[in-house]
Amino acid sequence: MKTRVLVVDPDKEAAAALAERLERNGYEVSRAATGQAALAAWVHADLVLLDLRLPDVDALEVCARIRGRGTTPVITLAAGDTELDRVLSLRSGADDCLIKPYGYRELVARMRAVMRRLAVPSGTSALSHGALRIDPRGRQVRVGDSVINVTRKEFDILYLLASLPQTVLSRRDLMAKVWADEWSVSSRTVDTHISSLRGKLGAGDWIVTVRGVGYRLGPGSTAARSEDGGD
Repeated sequence: MKTRVLVVDPDKEAAAALAERLERNGYEVSRAATGQAALAAWVHADLVLLDLRLPDVDALEVCARIRGRGTTPVITLAAGDTELDRVLSLRSGADDCLIKPYGYRELVARMRAVMRRLAVPSGTSALSHGALRIDPRGRQVRVGDSVINVTRKEFDILYLLASLPQTVLSRRDLMAKVWADEWSVSSRTVDTHISSLRGKLGAGDWIVTVRGVGYRLGPGSTAARSEDGGD
């Protein structure tokens, strides 16, 4: 069965060119030029490519609404290499953010990566750490009674840290285990996901930075997040 991709881009020529190339490589592609059209069409897609420049609805709102209604992966496409676009995309529920202009092979690599769930094998048991509970079957994160809306990569990072609570994992470890075969991932991508996770988990030292080494699961207290004054 072909993977169904929804390309959301107000630039009709660019969208048509991308759709044609994806179709030549075995994808089934539909297109939307507005946020409203995307919100009506995403339920029929296996993956959404969402340009951040939409003429009607804010693209981040579109992303958040898709994530609030389902688990369809979303990759945002941002013009210009700004950390803010990446952070806001991840906080809105995007699984990844790709900076334009990008290479087609990189796009496909990222698409394939978000369609897989390599870091958390099916049948893995739920983990609890204080008020934090992580359920891999439903890919759900809770802090107390609150459900925390996380992306696939954020879930995989958090599950990995929670499965090794006494271990400090380097950025390289996280890149190898969570992103697996994504050759283009940088340490900054890891840091952006960690920052987004911390924001979503709220008050509490759930992820500790070990200066010069990496990250480990924290106690969930209100202690400082960095053991050596930050990273």
